Amino acid sequence: MTPTDPIANLATLIRCPSVTPAEGGALSALEAMLKPLGFAVDRVVAKDVGTPDIENLYARLGTEGPHLMFAGHTDVVPVGDEAAWSHGPFSADIAGGEMYGRGAVDMKGGIACFVAAVARHIEKHGLPKGSVSFLITGDEEGPAINGTTKLLQWAADKGERWDACLVGEPTNPDHLGDMIKIGRRGSLSGRINVNGVQGHAAYPHLADNPVRGVLQLTQALMDPPFDNGTESFQASNLEVTTIDVGNGAVNVIPAKASAAFNIRFNDTWTAESLMAEIIVRLDRAAAAGSLRPDRAPVRYEITWAERPSHVFLTRNNALIDSLSGAVEAVTGRQPKLSTTGGTSDARFIKDYCPVVEFGLVGQTMHMVDERVAVADLETLTNIYETFIFSWFGHAAA
Repeated sequence: MTPTDPIANLATLIRCPSVTPAEGGALSALEAMLKPLGFAVDRVVAKDVGTPDIENLYARLGTEGPHLMFAGHTDVVPVGDEAAWSHGPFSADIAGGEMYGRGAVDMKGGIACFVAAVARHIEKHGLPKGSVSFLITGDEEGPAINGTTKLLQWAADKGERWDACLVGEPTNPDHLGDMIKIGRRGSLSGRINVNGVQGHAAYPHLADNPVRGVLQLTQALMDPPFDNGTESFQASNLEVTTIDVGNGAVNVIPAKASAAFNIRFNDTWTAESLMAEIIVRLDRAAAAGSLRPDRAPVRYEITWAERPSHVFLTRNNALIDSLSGAVEAVTGRQPKLSTTGGTSDARFIKDYCPVVEFGLVGQTMHMVDERVAVADLETLTNIYETFIFSWFGHAAA
């Protein structure tokens, strides 16, 4: 195997069954690709109470600046119904010009291409005029507790500093070159618990139905809209994701009800200001009584998810221009600079250096028969190689 070949790189990685939290041989395979290129490789095991131990990898080539980091993950989601796959989920079979396997696009494919791009750069130009590092976790698809956050802290404690980062997540909706992610909305989750008084459905005056209360509160969270969006972000959006009563009897008014919600928010808000706004809305709705005439205010409690994800926007021109220019040079497409979608490990990296995301087409990620066009692997490698050359040129200027 030569690390300049992204197809061979990806086949090797796919054949490692690295379903979170298992390392599955994927980090060992990556280490075997990087060491012959001159990378110093560390395998870092992170631990926390109540969570599985996670093995991560940090590799660096060079000792001087400027320093470019590539970040990603080798862990993958479960395969689901293996019998439903047309090719084995860890086979890396190629059929119809596509390679099949769990992680093909999310995101072993991006890692395979970046390894090939670095190898080709060295082959053509020698070592980069600075440093390149790989920060690869085994916990992105899991709780994300023992992965990127702890690996970043471990590296920073050792004195590692980065000038820019590219995350190889699948960012393109339809074709390579469609989209670069230059930021992400924040994410905040919570649960509302409403207390009532249990009773007979035929005698509602003797009870206090918490379902009425929880409906008042959830309506206030969804309407009116939190904002109309900003120049760089779509409008913030809150979804109520579950309402739970735990009542199996149709003629019993329950004693309590709860509702969970998640809001993806733009740079109009911080997590703290959004929490305050949500409390204002809930207090107002609790006292309004539209569904509970002649009743006291709704009695509720709210609990917040432990770790909200904060909104961020990257404004580093050297990083964005180098990547956009590489995409256009290779594909002829001018990529859209976007902040759409969910969260990624970029939300942690942004605290250490400017970060953008660009990878494969993500249409089959997490699906049965996850697969990638073999031609896209070569195209993405060419984009990454062009980007590496361009970024070091910009950074050294």
